[in-house]
Amino acid sequence: MIYLIRHGETEANARRLYCGSTDLPLSAQGRAALVGLHYSVAAKHFVTSGMKRTEETLALLFGDVPHAQEPAFREMDFGAFEMRSYAQLKSDPDYQAWLTGDNEANCTPGGESGQQMTARALAAFAQLPDSTVLVTHGGVIAAIMAHRFPEKGKNRYQWQPRPGHGYALGETDYYEIP
Repeated sequence: MIYLIRHGETEANARRLYCGSTDLPLSAQGRAALVGLHYSVAAKHFVTSGMKRTEETLALLFGDVPHAQEPAFREMDFGAFEMRSYAQLKSDPDYQAWLTGDNEANCTPGGESGQQMTARALAAFAQLPDSTVLVTHGGVIAAIMAHRFPEKGKNRYQWQPRPGHGYALGETDYYEIP
């Protein structure tokens, strides 16, 4: 079983900002929400993306456990759109071109595409041993789930779990956690 858990809420999440490469901590509300979650997992390995929000989430949910950090599990780099909202960007021609075009294939200015993030995350995911908890980001989890379960017909946004939540993956099935 591999457990995919999204980090807790940050200020950027609460403000609906594009936040991928910015290394933010959890918000006070994000930390408080995680304290109420209880995970019962039989994991031998723990991995984070190495970003503050994933490190804090791992510690709050599982304590001071030995773990690896794998940067390939970082969220998509939104480049020039990083830490900005739709309201701030809606008149930007570059943003409109990205948003209305194939934003999976198109790179954000100074950033990366959804396909690039997906490729690096899937390559790292293929190396994870069974019995692993991966604390990562919503986009990464959604990319993994869409790849693993294409028959479900869900897009990246439909697979994205709420902060602090995620999926437990078996060989051929999954269930939502917690």
